[in-house]
Amino acid sequence: MPIIADCHLHSSFSGDSDTPMEDMVLEGTARGLETLCFTEHNDFDYPPYPDLTADYFILDTGAYLRTLNTLKEKYTGQINLLWGVELGLQPGCAKKNAALAKAFPFDFIIGSSHVCHGKDPWYPGFFENRRQEEALGEYFESILENLRCFQDFDVYGHLDYILRYAPRKDEDYSYEKYAELLEEILKTLIQAGKGLDLNTGGIKSGLRDFHPSRAILRRYRELGGEIITVGSDSHGTAGIGAHFASAAEALRECGFRYYSVFENRTPRFLPL
Repeated sequence: MPIIADCHLHSSFSGDSDTPMEDMVLEGTARGLETLCFTEHNDFDYPPYPDLTADYFILDTGAYLRTLNTLKEKYTGQINLLWGVELGLQPGCAKKNAALAKAFPFDFIIGSSHVCHGKDPWYPGFFENRRQEEALGEYFESILENLRCFQDFDVYGHLDYILRYAPRKDEDYSYEKYAELLEEILKTLIQAGKGLDLNTGGIKSGLRDFHPSRAILRRYRELGGEIITVGSDSHGTAGIGAHFASAAEALRECGFRYYSVFENRTPRFLPL
């Protein structure tokens, strides 16, 4: 069966998007999707890069909810709209993230590592004067640090996000190179009952595979993991639902028979 839910989307309520939420709803409806879950960014203590204000990734949660509820009412019977958030995880932000997660009745929370030890890999300085392998190892180590501090989320977002911005991207990347760290990450997630975000945005970024790679997805399943959500990570209308047919095929190849959609922080399993 086709994947009918895009569970990782950003509209103009995220600092890095200027697309009105209603435009994305209309596009999702036109593409035949039955569910859209918006997961607007909130990154506390995001590093002060040039041209970015201090509150660039601080979400106006109240305005976001009001707009979503208006659109839910307007498009009742046409598409199911869900309310999510993508929390940027850092050890120093754990208490603030916990407070935000508890303060609002989100349907879905993605926990993601955008900042690694004070730097976002998006910023070129992260890779300067060192080997790519060293940078990737540090990034995966930071994920473990985040997991030890905070687990009030439903799935881990684009687990190998760093590859989008790596100088060689994923051309010589493999699970085996980082197996010790990745095994510990996956076992920690499974033990905590957390899922993975299969994020098709990696393809748009020039990668050969999704986030995370098929090797990570396969190993997660082998270790007993079952919870997978699928999202385009689209920040505009063009990418909504992109590469979902390939994503479904990849999940079946990795041993999955279902993907998940979260409502009220509870997964509903849909057949692939």
